[in-house]
Amino acid sequence: MTTSITMRQLAEQAGRDLEEATALEILGWAAEQFGDEWCVASSMADAVLPHLASRVRPGVDVLFSDTGYHFAETIGMRDAVAATLPVTVRTLLPRRTVAEQDAERGPRLHARNPNLCCALRKVEPLDRALERYRAWATGLRRADSATRAGTRVVEWDAKRGVIKLNPIATWTDAQVDDYIAEHGILVNPLLSDGYGSIGCAPCTRRLRSGEDTRDGRWAGTGKSECGLHV
Repeated sequence: MTTSITMRQLAEQAGRDLEEATALEILGWAAEQFGDEWCVASSMADAVLPHLASRVRPGVDVLFSDTGYHFAETIGMRDAVAATLPVTVRTLLPRRTVAEQDAERGPRLHARNPNLCCALRKVEPLDRALERYRAWATGLRRADSATRAGTRVVEWDAKRGVIKLNPIATWTDAQVDDYIAEHGILVNPLLSDGYGSIGCAPCTRRLRSGEDTRDGRWAGTGKSECGLHV
């Protein structure tokens, strides 16, 4: 069995070797290394990453965390991706329903303690799901925000003990738009309705003039990440 140390070294080496590789080459490397023991995580803002992964490995698992707070449009995106792409969408659920969480911790935890709410409803379900995989792919891009500027195309996820793939880390906004246009990629309709980044409905608002893409997430709280990538 491959040890964690070996896996970490593999990730670090791949991060160097694949820095100039295309997204398909990075995902192809994952398919060669891990067979069916890798997956894609998607927020369902768009289907760029599921589409790319399906070109390399049809039937690839696409993980979607259903927090119980999503916009109807996001749930619709999940269903559309499952229906139109050769992927296997797996919906991840928190251990508690929203009603059970409200009864246990009080209502509107997302407003009182957004970090804890994200940890319970997004991070823990993904952590649990990733136990069956050796690698996972994300749609993180360096252009997303200053906190993501150092994202490697392949890196070691020490928290979960798996390899993390960021195959479109180097893509610009224009490259994303070009790929969407060229391949007719599904896009969450909220992105055409003033939203720059799609999260849970209670914690996401439309952008105001001059704001950056992620400024509509957890506005006014000082929070910028849900915890999946930190």
